[in-house]
Amino acid sequence: MERLVLIGLAGATGALSRYGIQSAVTEALGRSTVLGTLLINVTGAFLLGLVLALIDERGTIPLYWRPIIATGFLGAYTTFSTLMYESFNRFEAGDLATAGANLIASVALGLFATYLGLTLGRSL
Repeated sequence: MERLVLIGLAGATGALSRYGIQSAVTEALGRSTVLGTLLINVTGAFLLGLVLALIDERGTIPLYWRPIIATGFLGAYTTFSTLMYESFNRFEAGDLATAGANLIASVALGLFATYLGLTLGRSL
């Protein structure tokens, strides 16, 4: 039961972190920007790679924390559905360049961020 409560608290923290970052980027760059979601997805990919390397491969974080961090915090923090919606919204508005760039950048940067996180986590 304790782990379920911690997953829930981590999820709430991840969701609030996502909201705060998204709000700050939107306030700075305007409502039509997709950069908040891109930033969240890339940092989430990096953090997941880092944490899983530290838990699964290095053993520096106890296995107990895996679902709390990966499923709870990062599951609520990352925003794949928002990525899809924002990309479609830009596509529907006729802004094909932004829609395509957003999808390509999210996948490419997300993979690279995961690689960086795993590499860092493996080296610690």
